[in-house]
Amino acid sequence: MRIIVLAILFVVATTNMNAQSVNPQDVKVGDVLEIGRPDAPKFKHIDFPRANFIIKKGGIANYKTVVGNKVMVTDIKEKKDGTVVVKIKKTDGKRFFNSHPVVKADLKNALESGELSVL
Repeated sequence: MRIIVLAILFVVATTNMNAQSVNPQDVKVGDVLEIGRPDAPKFKHIDFPRANFIIKKGGIANYKTVVGNKVMVTDIKEKKDGTVVVKIKKTDGKRFFNSHPVVKADLKNALESGELSVL
């Protein structure tokens, strides 16, 4: 009896996790997203500049400071291979790392990995 109850709970939990996924077509220009913590040591799907470019423009290359920032989608483009690329800027009007006002991100992969989440 206990095994049946656990199996039912497992099925319900997995369907709820899949139901909460966000479709990239649901994101529009002006939507607010939040930058999450990446799975890897570096951001893989958000195209932040390398540290040497940040330092050359007078910024501070600390990638931990961007986690938890609210960002707004300013532009959406679909590439020929089907990937959706968005340009994002911070909602508070400041620059990323005090040097870059806008960065690009692969929307589908960033949403799936948790680097971006819809508010």
